[in-house]
Amino acid sequence: MARTFLNRKFRYTYNNVTLYLIFINAAFFILAFINPRINNYLAMIPPLITQRHWYWQLFTYMFVHGSFGHLFFNMLGLYMFGMPVERRLGSREFLLFYLLVGTLSGIFSFIAYLLAGQAFILVGASGAIYGLLLAFAVLYPRARVLLFGIIPIRAPVLVVGYTFLEIFNQVSGSRQGVAHLTHLAGFAFAYLYFVVRLKINPLQEWRRRY
Repeated sequence: MARTFLNRKFRYTYNNVTLYLIFINAAFFILAFINPRINNYLAMIPPLITQRHWYWQLFTYMFVHGSFGHLFFNMLGLYMFGMPVERRLGSREFLLFYLLVGTLSGIFSFIAYLLAGQAFILVGASGAIYGLLLAFAVLYPRARVLLFGIIPIRAPVLVVGYTFLEIFNQVSGSRQGVAHLTHLAGFAFAYLYFVVRLKINPLQEWRRRY
């Protein structure tokens, strides 16, 4: 069956894109530390998007972080899950996946929070990182991840657990200031990416491997 433009494969290459992404995130953090005004241009700030048409913020928000801890843990997740996912998919497919899932998660969050009438400023790569966690669980379903660095949990189980946790936090309103919708969107768009572009159904893959 002929492939469409939606799932036409890239030629496999491996160029350590994960490390470049980590470097770019760190560079933006340093630049923002030197000149905090940079965040006004890069973070997702709804009035600037709706009134000034700074639409690039729907993309650049994922390269902005609110604190060193925020940056550190996101980059740790990017390194842990990004490296093996990039090796399996190839650098071009990985980069498309990461940027598309992060951007779509941002757009979804922007629309959802606006419709809910909630004031917000969105920063961080969490949407894309949650997408990478799902990708890792699909590509390496038998891999174990150490929760809190101690408890070994199968990657698919971790995805399911985090999904219910994020839904609970969103509904209950706990952990204010955390973009639970963006995390859930990261899972959802990563799932759709595998189904539509890679022709892999994550649920079927997990059932087959267990």
